[in-house]
This record gives sequence, C-alpha cells and structure tokens, in this order.
Amino acid sequence: MYQTLTFHRAESFTNPTMTSATLLKSTVPANNISILVVDDEEPLRNLLQISLQRQGYHVAIARNGREALEVAAARKIDLVLLDIMMPELDGFATCMELRKRSDIPIVMLTALNRPDDIVHGFNLGADDYITKPFTFREVEVRLQAILRRVYWSQERAEPSVLTANEIILNDDTHEVSVRGEIVHLTPIEYQLLRYLMTTPDRPISKDTLFQHVWGYDMAGGTNLVEVAMRRLREKVEQDPSQPVYLLTVRGAGYKFNSDGMRAS
Repeated sequence: MYQTLTFHRAESFTNPTMTSATLLKSTVPANNISILVVDDEEPLRNLLQISLQRQGYHVAIARNGREALEVAAARKIDLVLLDIMMPELDGFATCMELRKRSDIPIVMLTALNRPDDIVHGFNLGADDYITKPFTFREVEVRLQAILRRVYWSQERAEPSVLTANEIILNDDTHEVSVRGEIVHLTPIEYQLLRYLMTTPDRPISKDTLFQHVWGYDMAGGTNLVEVAMRRLREKVEQDPSQPVYLLTVRGAGYKFNSDGMRAS
C-alpha cells in the first residue's frame, strides 16, 4: 500500500545571512525554470506536466531513464522530477548517470517507502524525495524549497568567499575547492557545507540542519542529514573515516572545525 508523505514548512527556515521571513515569502519565478519530468506512467506524467505548466514552469517529459539522459544532454534543465521504478533504466541508475554529468537538483518520486531505498537514492546524489501518492501542492512546495537554495546563491548582490585552511567556498562562482582542487557538490551538499562554515566551531543539531538546509520539517529528516554528511565528508576530507573539518559532536549533531586540525 502506498503511504502519503506528510510534512510542514519549517517556521525557522533561515539562511545565516537572511531572515526567515524573506525566505518564506520568496518564490522563484516559474517562467524562468525548466523542469524535466521522468515517469513511465503516462497519466501521472501528463498530470505533472499540465500542473507545472499551469504554474508557468517550462516542462520537458521523458518516459524512462534513457530518454531523460537524452533530454538533459540536449537542453537546459533546472530540476529533475525522477521516478524510481521504470523500465530500461530505472531512477537509481538514471540519478547516478545524471550526477556524473551535472549538479542539477534531482527529486526522486517513489512508491518505495522503505528507508534503505530512500537512503540509496541520497547516496547516489538525489537532493530530495516525494513518496507516492502526493498532492501537487506537496510537489510545488518541495520544488520551491530547492530552487530558492539554488537561486539565492546564484543571485547574491555581492560575492561571498568563505575560507578555512584548505577549503574555499565561493558564492559568486558557486564553487568549492579543497586542497587546490575543485570538488563537485550537489546543491544540498553545497548548502550544508555553507551553513556549517558560516556557523563554525559550534555544534548544530541534525534537526536544525535539516530545517535550514532542506527548508521544511519531516519525520526522519535527520537520517537524510547523516547521508548528506557522509557524502560531503567523502568529497572534502582526506580521510572521511577520520574527519578534521566536518566533525560529529556526540549527542549534539555536527560542527565545522575551522582549524582543520585533528584533535590529539
């Protein structure tokens, strides 16, 4: 049986440099956004296409993963709604291939409510997921939360560069370099690192990180923070099993160690 995923918007959703009121009221103009809908079920695919177009989004559609990769290679896409259970090339494999080519936000559409399947999607680089059946309002709120994260960092009036020893995060170019090499982060990973770097050397709870980075409340959200942190460590730390920057604070959450020195 399908289980509906329920959530509510976080009252305290803020960016360290913006007020919660600004973000909660802000909406990314739909007419600037191209969304790729990938689903093998024609009725659901058509319903999403029509609903998104009515809101002003530009919509491309694909019936399976192979078509999705072709569309993504041929035109500019700002976000992907990606079903998991599809013939030819399923959502997991498609997500993995898209991640090799791009940091485009990916939202998984899944009838699988098993935690292991959801975590697997995040391990492959998905930014969020929605469990079927869902309402279109759920979809749009989730899309806007992701798009705000992306477009806020791209449209800052002034560039901002955060530096901590070997790590440089540049909001102007939306790039992160570690030990002189550019590392490719998903939008979620980028915002997670940014939030921690702007609040260095103090523990931040997993609940707080989820509300501030993902932009809404959801049961089980802390599990997604753990997955994203594991992926971020793999890209930033020389030895992810012994991190020196992205530290776990037992019973409190995580903190960014601005010194980058391993405790003796």
